[in-house]
Amino acid sequence: MNVNDYFKYKKRVVVKIGSSSLQHPQTGSMNLMKIEKLVRELCDLRNQGMDVCLVSSGAIAVGRQAVGLQNRPEDISTKQACAAVGQARLMMTYQRMFAEYNQTAGQILMTKDTMLEEESCQNAQNTFEEMFRLERLISQGVIPVVNENDTVSTYEMHFGDNDTLSAIVASLTGADLLILLSDIDGLYTDDPRKNPEATLVECVEKMDAHYDAMAKQSTGSDVGTGGMATKLSAARIATASGTDMVIANGKDVGIIHQIISGTFRGTLFRAQNDETFDIHAYLQNR
Repeated sequence: MNVNDYFKYKKRVVVKIGSSSLQHPQTGSMNLMKIEKLVRELCDLRNQGMDVCLVSSGAIAVGRQAVGLQNRPEDISTKQACAAVGQARLMMTYQRMFAEYNQTAGQILMTKDTMLEEESCQNAQNTFEEMFRLERLISQGVIPVVNENDTVSTYEMHFGDNDTLSAIVASLTGADLLILLSDIDGLYTDDPRKNPEATLVECVEKMDAHYDAMAKQSTGSDVGTGGMATKLSAARIATASGTDMVIANGKDVGIIHQIISGTFRGTLFRAQNDETFDIHAYLQNR
């Protein structure tokens, strides 16, 4: 896809990366070289004058590897215990790597209640804005790193996936671009793992039932939780909130600068800015 300077002048960018993109598939351990490259990409966006926010999965996956569990835990209490261990390790890694580029990572953990309760929602919004303000005012910026608060969440408080969470963060912060780094190139006409005739949809001008029908409730690994259906749900939230969204393959996180430069392989969902869209009502119905 070539969209010339379409992304070049974006002011606030949210980037989401999934668990499967952060681990070595053979061992489940953190892929430190990939995380370091991701951090470098984000810091370069900061150097271009953009506000940057990272939504990062991985706490449960990192924690499960740290405590020696072979498979993803099923019960909530074990997930929460793994998240408690993994979130600390993940943030320690991000803080150390961002510091190498004179940036500081600030942790924000959210649940559905953060958005459904007016005071909590306003507090979260104020926190984001203050962190972005610090980014612009001081040389050592503060980059928000967001995850779902798995250590305290019950089923009723779950967003369910970080695709949805990242779209909510984009809406809450007034971002003009959301990048979902996935294990697939973008939205296809069918599941490309099963149908070799499936073709990539490069641009979605407006979300409708036609595109919803393309979604598949499946993922490529046992590490992540979001399939294409969650990404299309995220697209509905983001585009209705006035945010462009891109799905691209996170196998090489260098695709971030390709997106900003306007030449990349992926799917662009164009913003619609639907003034009738109520994000709180949307979440209450999920």
